[in-house]
Amino acid sequence: MKILVVGSGGREHALAWKLAQSERVQTVFVAPGNGGTARDGRLVNVEITDPAALADFVVAEGVALTLVGPEGPLAAGIVNLFRARGLKIFGPTREAAQLESSKDFAKAFMQRHGIPTAKYQTFSDAASAHAYIDANGAPIVIKADGLAAGKGVVVAMSLDEAHQAVDHMLSDNRFGDAGARIVIEEFLAGEEASFIVMCDGRNVLALATSQDHKRLKDNDQGPNTGGMGAYSPAPIVTPSMHARVMREIIHPTIQGMARDGIPFTGFLYAGLMIDADGNPRTLEFNCRMGDPETQPIMARLKTDFLTVLDHACNGSLDAVELEWDRRTAVGVVMAAEGYPDSPRKGDIIDGIPQETPECVTFHAGTQLVGGTLQTSGGRVLCVVGLGDSVRMAQKQAYDTVEKIHFNGAQYRRDIGWRGVK
Repeated sequence: MKILVVGSGGREHALAWKLAQSERVQTVFVAPGNGGTARDGRLVNVEITDPAALADFVVAEGVALTLVGPEGPLAAGIVNLFRARGLKIFGPTREAAQLESSKDFAKAFMQRHGIPTAKYQTFSDAASAHAYIDANGAPIVIKADGLAAGKGVVVAMSLDEAHQAVDHMLSDNRFGDAGARIVIEEFLAGEEASFIVMCDGRNVLALATSQDHKRLKDNDQGPNTGGMGAYSPAPIVTPSMHARVMREIIHPTIQGMARDGIPFTGFLYAGLMIDADGNPRTLEFNCRMGDPETQPIMARLKTDFLTVLDHACNGSLDAVELEWDRRTAVGVVMAAEGYPDSPRKGDIIDGIPQETPECVTFHAGTQLVGGTLQTSGGRVLCVVGLGDSVRMAQKQAYDTVEKIHFNGAQYRRDIGWRGVK
């Protein structure tokens, strides 16, 4: 069987890597892929990004199933296009993907369906936004309404920072159309967790829990990024918390989308904030797997992933039980110099060791140039270590990170710190 994974990041490398382990898989195509997928003999890069051209490729190659990694193609309607041509694809439609592609849509949806989240207001006029901030004070959260590659959120701890964020988005047009409208939310304190499920429109299958590290530097300092690392499982999501999140957030979301005439299929990612009293609230929805959460989650998944996707596409996820590696997985992102604002490209990468049962390196911003591996994006690699405790998994990951070299490499040295604590 031939499979297509759409995307070029670490998430897509991890998804393709897991699919290639299935005995039923003949070839996994990755479009467009990266330097790591190019060097993996089980994977084949395809230099196509246009959805219609990808559909033609799927027909010509006899690809049985397509899995979409990033949010961009989903928001652009790749699922609608493939389904109109009778092609099997896993992901939400353009309409359902608005849960991620429009913060205003998501907040209004949550308010309408009683899903716990922060109080908010939406603005496209800078003066009104500034007045709202002055009236509500700081800390406060400013979000670009549209897709901004994980960088369109400012958690402003001061009024100056909040006003500056509004000016950057609405007046300076820093995020283009994505920031032409902004959502301003109350600040929620607590501990974050990533809660990711698979949906077939009716049934829900929860994946292993995880926790992302958004800030660039140790101790959660520095600017927000797309994610500097993640670990799985997340201890804060206890069995009782898991049941509560499913009951209060996940099931009402899937049922609400169906009631609104927009059935949700695909991965649904609820970014949670769990407060000191143990109350979960929804920070955001993503309509795809998280990056870098996917890397440690896929490293722990023992069930044949293709079988799971078959059920997801056929509406029978209720027949699936997932088996997980009992070990903890810690994924450390190695980023390029200048990330997140102006990442440098073209640095030569060397020292990546062979995959072992305890450690695997997934590529993101890499490319092969004349056979030489080079940096090509902000987040370059995600090194995933597995161990019987968070500390042991950290040691596996960081021992490997120290062997890898490219000029200007930056990474956090405390991924998984909450789990250790």
